[in-house]
Amino acid sequence: MTPECERVLDCLDGPLPPELASHAAGCADCRALLDGFQALAPPAAAPPPAPIDEAKLEQTRRQSLTELAARPLPTPWWKEVAVLLATYLGVGGVGLLVVGRHGMLLNAASPWVVALVALLIVVGVGGGALVALAPVRRTWPLTLVAGGALLLALALLTGRSGVQVRPFLAGTLGCMGAEVMLSVVPLALALVLLCRSAFQPVRALAAGLSSAGVSLLVLHVHCPDGTAGHLMLGHVLPWFALAGVAVFIRSRLPSRSYAP
Repeated sequence: MTPECERVLDCLDGPLPPELASHAAGCADCRALLDGFQALAPPAAAPPPAPIDEAKLEQTRRQSLTELAARPLPTPWWKEVAVLLATYLGVGGVGLLVVGRHGMLLNAASPWVVALVALLIVVGVGGGALVALAPVRRTWPLTLVAGGALLLALALLTGRSGVQVRPFLAGTLGCMGAEVMLSVVPLALALVLLCRSAFQPVRALAAGLSSAGVSLLVLHVHCPDGTAGHLMLGHVLPWFALAGVAVFIRSRLPSRSYAP
């Protein structure tokens, strides 16, 4: 050990002078000594806690008490689902009456196929409303909602009649417009109900698929065109697009509550 090393050892309890610091930088023994000393040094003292704003705490307490006094009991979630499903039923009935002036059931596929696909759409609409509003789970897996939507779309395309009655462009645009118009009211109500809890993309997606599924059901029963291209562009694509719009709009809306 050189005299400089001994001087470094004597100065471990404080900063090293410049000449000793340059020596320690080039000396392997001094570097090992300094690293070991720093590892054994006591941890730095924790910073003092931030001061508590008593005024903000009192304001938060008063707001909480006011909210509890106004709504001491939570609204049962099943009532919101019932209101949403009743709206679906009303809009679907009105849609069938409006578009079915010249015939209610114009789908040329087999009646059993039409009934089976219609039942799957009804199950998807009801299940989507439950996933969107029921507090059974805090979060739902995206694969459950997206996978169910893809399976329903596949069933719709598989059960097609293959018949083309109207010109492709006119028929596709007509079904697109009808699906969007029939989805406005259910989608708006679903977004209002979703704002009563914290934003969750999967729940918003389920609500969008469920709301637009009402018009999808009306078109499935009434639309006479059954080609794959028409069903994909005129029925399925607007359904997915409306679900995406629901997620986008809900992400921009403020939440009235942040309960899960």
